[in-house]
Amino acid sequence: MVSAQTRFWILIALVFISGFSQGMILPLLSIILEQNGVSSSVNGLHATGLYVGVLIASPFMEKPLRKIGFKPMIMTGGILVFLSLALFPVWEALWFWFILRVMIGIGDNMLHFSTQTWITTTSPKSARGKNISFYGLSFGLGFTVGPLMTRLLEIHQALPFLISAALSLLVWSTMFFVRNSIPEDENVHNISRSSSIKRFIQTGKIAWVAFLPAFGYGFLEATLHGIFPVYGLRIGHDINILSLIIPFFAGASIMTQIPLGVLSDRVGRRKILLSVVSGGIIAFLIAALFETSVIALFASFALSGMLVGSLYSLSIAYMTDLLPASLLPAGNLMTGISFGIGSLIGPYMGGLFIEFFPGISFFYVIILMLILMLAAIFFKKDAELEHHGN
Repeated sequence: MVSAQTRFWILIALVFISGFSQGMILPLLSIILEQNGVSSSVNGLHATGLYVGVLIASPFMEKPLRKIGFKPMIMTGGILVFLSLALFPVWEALWFWFILRVMIGIGDNMLHFSTQTWITTTSPKSARGKNISFYGLSFGLGFTVGPLMTRLLEIHQALPFLISAALSLLVWSTMFFVRNSIPEDENVHNISRSSSIKRFIQTGKIAWVAFLPAFGYGFLEATLHGIFPVYGLRIGHDINILSLIIPFFAGASIMTQIPLGVLSDRVGRRKILLSVVSGGIIAFLIAALFETSVIALFASFALSGMLVGSLYSLSIAYMTDLLPASLLPAGNLMTGISFGIGSLIGPYMGGLFIEFFPGISFFYVIILMLILMLAAIFFKKDAELEHHGN
């Protein structure tokens, strides 16, 4: 069996595959459906399938994890993702593809929740921000490479699905070399006796502000990958250009994930969050004003990625600061749920917006969401955070 350090890198590789499959599926299916004449609102609604899966699975994660441990959960999630990806070319039907999206969402959530909890519960506090930023970096890398697979549509529609299924299987198989572990903490016996609902309410009261960046990242990621390709085609951009622009958001986040994680360990998560969200608003304002310019879109996607592309990993680190060890599994779960809700709302709102307001830039939907999130984090009292935090 492998060492704890090797296990960490295997978990990071699994997160890459999860990001890769999500990053590929969203724009790939959006483009196929748009080319087949499916309306933007139905396209947006269809894109929510992945996150419907995330939300369906979320309430049932914590108990099995405590009972069977991390490894079986990861193995089950991995095989679900592999099988779903492999089945896409079998039959092209809206409802069948929606079910497969839901299955990928369930599998991805099992992978995310298990790897995330394993990393947060085994990381020392001094290196927590750095370790979680590796997690975010890996997911971002996957998300960057994923949309490039849309270029393979020119060769054969089945090719992107089969390649991603093969990659998933390859990385998933490395888990056979990892020893299983069951989450433990000082209050584990109290936890098993108390109700999950009570724990979730307690977690929400303490750390609600930390779940907002995860919501924001889900909203951004799903909207940019699921709806921007549709909007981009409608305002006259070429499909190959779009497949290059989209990865710039996740790609640019790769450069800043670790520096922002380390910086947040030193100066505090809240200060970093306020700074990056403010910068993100400016970046998307540039995108809205100059959306017909390919160069401006490349630049604004890169700038926004460098800033708000780290929201998810900052959200996890922030949540981990605020909660006691006994509530970390519930906190990780609620981070995933917040991400899922943001991912559900984003594409549908984006799809409706470009259908009903064709003359207004769709980027204003993103700007509004970021302004609301900035206000909530800004007005959350410092004293309360310091009391629970580091």
